[in-house]
Amino acid sequence: MGLPEERGRSGSGSRGQEEAGAGGQARSWSPPPEVSRSAHVPSLQRYRELHRRSVEEPREFWGDIAKEFYWKTPCPGPFLRYNFDVTKGKIFIEWMKGAITNICYNVLDRNVHEKKLGDKVAFYWEGNEPGETTQITYHELLVQVCQFSNVLRKQGIQKGDRVAIYMPMIPELVVAMLACARIGALHSIVFAGFSSESLCERILDSSCSLLITTDAFYRGEKLVNLKELADEALQKCQEKGFPVRCCIVVKHLGRAELGVGDSSSQSPPIKRPCPGAQISWNQGIDLWWHELMQEAGDECEPEWCDAEDPLFILYTSGSTGKPKGVVHTVGGYMLYVATTFKYVFDFHAADVFWCTADIGWITGHSYVTYGPLANGATSVLFEGIPTYPDVSRLWSIVDKYKVTKFYTAPTAIRLLMKFGDEPVTKHSRATLQVLGTVGEPINPEAWLWYHRVVGAQRCPIVDTFWQTETGGHMLTPLPGATPMKPGSATFPFFGVAPAILNESGEELEGEAEGYLVFKQPWPGIMRTVYGNHERFETTYFKKFPGYYVTGDGCRRDQDGYYWITGRIDDMLNVSGHLLSTAEVESALVEHEAVAEAAVVGHPHPVKGECLYCFVTLCDGHNFSPKLTEELKKQIREKIGPIATPDYIQNAPGLPKTRSGKIMRRVLRKIAQNDHDLGDTSTVADPSVISHLFSHRCLTIQ
Repeated sequence: MGLPEERGRSGSGSRGQEEAGAGGQARSWSPPPEVSRSAHVPSLQRYRELHRRSVEEPREFWGDIAKEFYWKTPCPGPFLRYNFDVTKGKIFIEWMKGAITNICYNVLDRNVHEKKLGDKVAFYWEGNEPGETTQITYHELLVQVCQFSNVLRKQGIQKGDRVAIYMPMIPELVVAMLACARIGALHSIVFAGFSSESLCERILDSSCSLLITTDAFYRGEKLVNLKELADEALQKCQEKGFPVRCCIVVKHLGRAELGVGDSSSQSPPIKRPCPGAQISWNQGIDLWWHELMQEAGDECEPEWCDAEDPLFILYTSGSTGKPKGVVHTVGGYMLYVATTFKYVFDFHAADVFWCTADIGWITGHSYVTYGPLANGATSVLFEGIPTYPDVSRLWSIVDKYKVTKFYTAPTAIRLLMKFGDEPVTKHSRATLQVLGTVGEPINPEAWLWYHRVVGAQRCPIVDTFWQTETGGHMLTPLPGATPMKPGSATFPFFGVAPAILNESGEELEGEAEGYLVFKQPWPGIMRTVYGNHERFETTYFKKFPGYYVTGDGCRRDQDGYYWITGRIDDMLNVSGHLLSTAEVESALVEHEAVAEAAVVGHPHPVKGECLYCFVTLCDGHNFSPKLTEELKKQIREKIGPIATPDYIQNAPGLPKTRSGKIMRRVLRKIAQNDHDLGDTSTVADPSVISHLFSHRCLTIQ
């Protein structure tokens, strides 16, 4: 797969880059030859030319790239049709409508049969414990996917059905999602760190007819009884009038009992004993994965799908508190993740790629599963955490598998920075060529440490901005082509047309700061919110008709670089994961002691942002450490551990306007002990502010 007019290039010209300090002032930085050589990343000048063409002629640009994929039926009509303007009718986006393909066929069958990559390793799996490892080739992956596709069909799953997946980072998770894609079912993956309540809510919203889960798993030292949580979720579904008819369970911690540890395509037996992991069993609903697979045939004809058929649903937090089911479609998503993966990471056939994200997030969908497999890449699939059994685990894995391209979150970088350079530098890391960051803007200090220590000052860093809704990278450097500035997402990817708007919706030129929007569709854009197209239009297109609105603030500097300044709506970015303030507030007020709650973000040295909660208690209840712990426990159970607040402050009153609206802007200032409040003339009771300042939680920044 090559860029239009770029295929067959043997070199890419000058690779001069620049590295800027925290103040954004660039200084010259020239990478060594092994970093700068590339067969397909264009030079900066050529990038600008290609980008201009991709925006001005998107149909021709993406049409050329589409020729690199298999289409059972080519696109019969317009390659692209869309409307971004709510004042002109329904919002819609159609790329290649009428073209027929299957994404699983493209990422597996073609790699095995046409590209002869059957014996190439698709995934090196690294378990929670360093000794738990296995690998799976493209041929083995194809066989297992076909087997599980047959399992799903035997269970009555058909094209268009929704299947919930609630699993840790094990090979069977990849098998399950690709099997859904193969038969045209929509997978809805729920991060295994989410609560049973969150799982139930997502199953109900998309009416999933089947759940796939795991008995249990270790996350560092912690045992997570996932089957117990899944059972709780299914019980809640039953109580709400939606019984799920089937639950398929992978025996992961109990794998040693099966005697399958010698198979190269299976996860090995878990070495650690599992006291207390009693697995409940619901006759008539629960089925063992391994028993179903033993009976399944290893060939399965794909379900041929329209390019605009839905591929998956992935839930992301919404500002109303109810998660949004983001829908991505087969054809456009396939083109976009394959192309962004290839060029943003400067992929070559010999690379070993490692994205540390969990598949439960969009990063794992796009850059653990679909993007790498579409390019025939070898990837690392990691079940554990960066600090177990020690803080050098990531770099040990880099050396073990000779990782060349490494993609992680600023949260992980900041966490590991605390332990100094030695845990990193005691490992070679000599194979690393490109480093990437994802999930949130990276602060310059962390960027410089990542570049200096992890990359030994020789690896370009691709600091990528994108969203669950965009499917793939939107603003990003290209390694070796675009000069780097720490903390900047740099330039738009091919086909991406950004703009910065002021409050009136006017486009700002040159240096500017305002709302980040996109002026036209790219193939990977979401198509709707599942079951609620009106919410899709309201959330992303209503504020500024004619534009896709990201919800993020952005600054463009004098060199044309883009800097993400943070969420504009009531969303928080905790460890790279978006959380809705409304969702957390709703969980708080469900406690009998809480009459009202308001949640804001507070800077955190590791997580980037953490939750600072203000709670007003009902009469007869007293604020105490015991109540604080109860509230934290309630949030963990309702949403998940990721949403646990760092701070909860007793607030006998909240700053409100005379119309009763909570002034969150003022609460953010109080949380950060910033007395520069600006205009507070609309506050109904100014004494509330003084009281909250004097009773602040002791915070760290």
